[in-house]
Amino acid sequence: MTPLSPKRRKLECDSYVSVKDQATMEKDAPEGKLAQPKASSTQTTDENALYAAGQYKSSIFKLQVDELLAELRPNYGKRTASINQSLHKLNSLIEGIQDRAALPVAEATKLLQKTHKIIVPFPDPIPSKDVAYKLAYAKPTKTNIVGSYALKTMVKSEGSLTIDMIVVMPNSIFQEKDFLNYRYFYKRAYYIACVAAGLQDFTAKEFKLSFEFLNGNTLHPILVVEDRTNKNDFNFEIRIIPAAHKELFAEAKLRPTKNSIRPKSEEADKEAMLLQSPFYNASIKSDCNAEAYLQVLHSASKQAAGYTDSCMLGRIWLQQRGFSGSVADGGFGNFEWACLTALLMKGGGPKGRSVLSPGYSSYQLFKAVVQFLATSNLINKPVVYEKTDITIEKSKVPIFYDGPRGQNILYKMTTWSYESLRQEARTAVDMLNESSFDQFEAVFILRTAQPLQRYDSLAKISIPEILKKPDSSDHSMPVTGFSNKVFEVLREGLMDRVKLINVEMPSLAGWPVKSSCPTIPKEAFIQVGVIFDPANIDRLVDHGPSAEEKKKSAKFQKFWGEKAELRRFKDGSILESLVWTQGSTYSVYQGILSYLIERHFTAEVSNSMIFIGEGFEKILPGSSTAAKVFDALKQSFNELERNIRSMELTLQLRQLSPISPQLRSSSVDLPLFNEGRPLQQPADVLIQFEGSGRWPDDLAAIQRTKIAFLLKIGGLLREANETTSARVGLENTESQFLNCGYLDVVYRTGAAFRIRIHHDREQVLLERQIKDKFIDYRTREDAVSALSEYNRICIQLPFLSQAISTHCTRFPLLSSTIRLVKQWFARHMLSNHVAEELIELLVMRAFLLPYPWRAPSSTMSGFLRTILLLSRWDWRSVPLVVDFTGTMTKKEVEGISTRLEAWRKIDPGMNRTVLFAGSNQDPTGTAFTGRGPSKLVASRITALARSACNLVKNQGVDLNPKSLFFSSTSEYDFVIHLAPAVAGLKETKKSQFKNLEVQLVASESEDLVGYHPHQSYLEELENLYSDTIVFFHGTGALIGGLWNPQHVAARPFKVNLPFTTKPVAHNDEEVQLDKTAILAEISRIGGEMVSRIAT
Repeated sequence: MTPLSPKRRKLECDSYVSVKDQATMEKDAPEGKLAQPKASSTQTTDENALYAAGQYKSSIFKLQVDELLAELRPNYGKRTASINQSLHKLNSLIEGIQDRAALPVAEATKLLQKTHKIIVPFPDPIPSKDVAYKLAYAKPTKTNIVGSYALKTMVKSEGSLTIDMIVVMPNSIFQEKDFLNYRYFYKRAYYIACVAAGLQDFTAKEFKLSFEFLNGNTLHPILVVEDRTNKNDFNFEIRIIPAAHKELFAEAKLRPTKNSIRPKSEEADKEAMLLQSPFYNASIKSDCNAEAYLQVLHSASKQAAGYTDSCMLGRIWLQQRGFSGSVADGGFGNFEWACLTALLMKGGGPKGRSVLSPGYSSYQLFKAVVQFLATSNLINKPVVYEKTDITIEKSKVPIFYDGPRGQNILYKMTTWSYESLRQEARTAVDMLNESSFDQFEAVFILRTAQPLQRYDSLAKISIPEILKKPDSSDHSMPVTGFSNKVFEVLREGLMDRVKLINVEMPSLAGWPVKSSCPTIPKEAFIQVGVIFDPANIDRLVDHGPSAEEKKKSAKFQKFWGEKAELRRFKDGSILESLVWTQGSTYSVYQGILSYLIERHFTAEVSNSMIFIGEGFEKILPGSSTAAKVFDALKQSFNELERNIRSMELTLQLRQLSPISPQLRSSSVDLPLFNEGRPLQQPADVLIQFEGSGRWPDDLAAIQRTKIAFLLKIGGLLREANETTSARVGLENTESQFLNCGYLDVVYRTGAAFRIRIHHDREQVLLERQIKDKFIDYRTREDAVSALSEYNRICIQLPFLSQAISTHCTRFPLLSSTIRLVKQWFARHMLSNHVAEELIELLVMRAFLLPYPWRAPSSTMSGFLRTILLLSRWDWRSVPLVVDFTGTMTKKEVEGISTRLEAWRKIDPGMNRTVLFAGSNQDPTGTAFTGRGPSKLVASRITALARSACNLVKNQGVDLNPKSLFFSSTSEYDFVIHLAPAVAGLKETKKSQFKNLEVQLVASESEDLVGYHPHQSYLEELENLYSDTIVFFHGTGALIGGLWNPQHVAARPFKVNLPFTTKPVAHNDEEVQLDKTAILAEISRIGGEMVSRIAT
C-alpha cells in the first residue's frame, strides 16, 4: 500500500448558495452562502482528542479517510466563479420570462408547440382534452440552489458536476384539489415547458436545453441546462427543478395511506377508492418539501462538525455499490443519505430519542448510519419520525416517514433494492468491525456494482410489448409494474434457494425539448441477478404444505399449476411437492426460472430469456461429475490408510497425510481411473511413523532407511492383495539431503498413490548443517534448500490439504473455483512458474476474506473476484495473508508484513523472493513462493489479471467467458510445438485378440503411471538454459520462450561464456547470443517430441 500523507485538509463548511439574494447571503443562512469559518487550533486539538477517545477506527484509517476526501473533494474556489456566473444569468432570464394566461389544456399545449416547437412532457396518462381545469404560467416566487453543490458534498468521481436549482411555482396557478388525478403534475410539466420556451427565446446559442426525468421518476420532468460558453477544464450542468410551497396541499391528504388517483367511472366500487397511492403522494410532497429539506440539511451541517464529511463518505460508499437516487439505481442516493443522517441526529430511536449524536466524528456518523440500515427492517417495521397521529402498517416498500414534513424519504426504493442495500450495509458493518485486516479499500475504493462479480447468475428477461396495468391505484411505469411482478413470482418460487434477488430496470435518457418523451424500446429487457444459497440451490424436490391445509394447498397449486403434485414420503407425511430434473446447479435453477416465467407470463417471454453464469463452469473438464470423481479417489485413499494401519511394522503409524491436489479436490484434471486404466498422475501421500531412537542420526542413512520401509510396505501390500501393484522409485539421487525414495501403489480399481515417508528428525539435522560454520558454502546452501523443501512438503502441505478439504465442505464452490483459476494460469502458460499451492492460497483469500462481498457462492463470482484480487495485489510491498481459522490477531498480520519489509531490505531487487504469501500456519510467507515466480512473471500475472478485469468491466454481461482464457503466443520470442502424442499420453497398442489387448493395456498403463515426457523435457530445458531463456508452459502442446535481454546484447569475447555465441558481423572483437544454434539444440534434445519451433 502506498504511504499515506499525514497532512490534514481543512474542511469547508459552506452550505447554500442563493441565486436570488446575493446581497444578503451572510444574513439569511438558509437562502444564502455562509461565511467561511476560520480554522483554529482548538479544532485541531479536538480532533486529536477524538483519536485518543477512540472515535475513529484507527489513526491509519483516519489518515486514509482524510486523503480520500481531499482527493475527491472538488476545488470549489476554482469552479465557483464560472458556475455562479451561469447561475446568475439563468436566474435573471427566468425572472424575465413573461406570464402566460390560463388556457385549456389542449389550447395551451398547442400554442406552446406552435410558437416554440416545445412538446410539454406530460406524464402518462396524458391529460384529456376536455378537462375543466386550465394551465397557466407565472413568475416563480423564489429560486434557490439545493443539493450537494450547496452542501459542498460533491465528489470528483461522478464526472461532470451537477447543480440543482429549484424554481418555486406560485400558488396562484394551482387549485385546492390539484393533488388529485395528476392535475398537479400536468401543471408542473407545463410550467417547466414554459421555462424552457422562455430560455430558448433568450439564449439559444449560449445554453443547450434538454428534458429528463428527475431520478427516473416520470412524474418529475426537469430542464437540464448546459453552458455552451464554458471554456473551463471541467464540465457542469444545471438542473432546473420545479418546486411548490410547503403548504400548497394539506399534509393529511398526501400521507402514504391515502389515495389521490380516483377512478373515472362512477360505478367503481368503494374498495377501489380506498387503495393507497404512496408513490404518487410522495412525489407531490417531494416538490413541496424542497426548501424544507434545504433547511434540515443546513441545520445538520451546523449542528455536527462531521456531518458534511460523513455525507461525502456515504455518497462514495453508495456510488461504489451502484446506488443512487434514481429509481433504476435503487432509489437511495446522497440526498436520502443526508436526510436520514440529519433526521437520526434528532430522533428515530426508541421513545423518540436520537440515534446519532452531533458530537460523533464523520467516521462515527457514517458507521452509525450504515449500522442503522443493516439492523432496521423498514418494511416490516416502518419508522414514523416525530408524528403520533399516523399509523403505518407493514408495507411492500421501506418507509421512514418524516412527520414534520409529511414524506416517506425512501419512497423511490423497491423491495429488492432495499434488500440489496441492507445486505451491503451488513457487509460494511462487518468490514468496519474487522480488527485484524485493513478494510479501507473494501469499504470505499472497490466497486462492487459489477454484476458478474456480485451475482451468481443473471437472466435477461425481455419486456412484453403489451403490459398489463399493475394491480395498484398508485402511479407506476409499465416496466416497473412488470419488474415488481417478476420479483414477486421469483421470490415465492425460488424460496430458500437464493439469498438475494435483484432486478435491474432500463432507464430513460434525457431528450431534446422539441421532442416527445422517450419510451422503452421494444428490444429492452430487465436483468435479474441472484445470489445462490449453495446448500439449497440444486435441491431436486421442494416440499409444500400438507394436504390437510386446504387453503395453503390451493394457493400452492394455483401458483405452481400442473407442476404441483401430492406425494407420500417415508415419514408418512403427504405433502404438495415439486420435482425438478436432475442436472447441474445452473440447469436446475434455469429450469425453475423458465417454468415460473412461462407459468405467470408467457411462453414467448420464457423462451427469450438469456442466462449468464454457467459458461464459466463449462470451461472446466467434467464439471458436473467432479464431486463424484474426487470422492472415489478419497475412498481409495481411505482403503490405503486401512491397509497400512493393519500392517505389522517395526514402528507404529502416527499419521497418513494426503498432500496431493487430487485428494483435496483442487486439481484441474479430474483423477479419472478404472480397472485397466490406472490414474496417470499418482496422488501424493505422506507417512509419518512414531518417534524412535532406532532411527539413524545421519541424513543419508535416514534416506536409506526410508527406502527399506517403503520396500517392506510394498511387499506387505502385495501379500495382502495380489492384484495390488507396489513399486519403489528413486528421485533426487544427486542430493544427499533431499528425499530420495517413494513407493507407487496401484490398486486393481486403478487408484494410484505415491507414498513418501516423513521423519521429523530430518529438520533438526538440516538445521544443524546450516549452523555448522566448518562446512563449505555449497553444502550449506544445499542444506538450506533441503530444509525449505522439507518445510514445504512435510509441514505446510499436510496442513494446507487438510484446510482446503475442510473449507471445500464449508464452501461447496471452492473446489471448482480453485480448479478454474488454475486453468486460467495454465491457459496463459504460467503453470511452470506458479506453484499450485500459491493459487490455492489466492482463492482461499477470496473466500475467507471476501470483502466487499460475502463469500462467493458460484464458480463465476469466485473466479472473477480472485482475478480482481490478483489485479489489485501490490505484491512489491503488501503480503498475501490467509487466515484459515479466523483467529489471527492484528499483531500476527503485522508480523507477516514486517517479514516482507525485511526481505525487501535484504533483497531490494527481488531476485530471490518476489511474492510473499503467509498464513497463520506459515508466517514466513515463503513456503510456496520460494521457487517462483520471478519478478518478470509476477508482473505478467498482474498485467493479465488487469486486462481480464478491464474486459469484464467493458463487456459486462455480454462477456464471453472463454475470452478470458485465450492467450496469444505473439509475445514470445519463440514457441516450441510438441508432438500431440507426447503432450498427453500415448495411445495404447491394439492387439488382434481382445483378451490379450486388455492384458497389454493394463501392463502398459501401470508403466505409464507418473510418466510425463513433456514435463521432463521442460524441466531439462529449464536446467540447461535457466540463465538464457525464460520458458512458459501450461496445458497443451506449446512451450513459449523469452530470451534474457541481458544476454542478447553483443559483448566482448571471453572464455567460458554460459551460452552459445557467434561473432558479431563486421566486428571480430565481440560476440552475441547464437539463437539459431540454441534453438537447434532445443530441437535436438526433444527429438521426436518436438514437431517444430516457430520464431
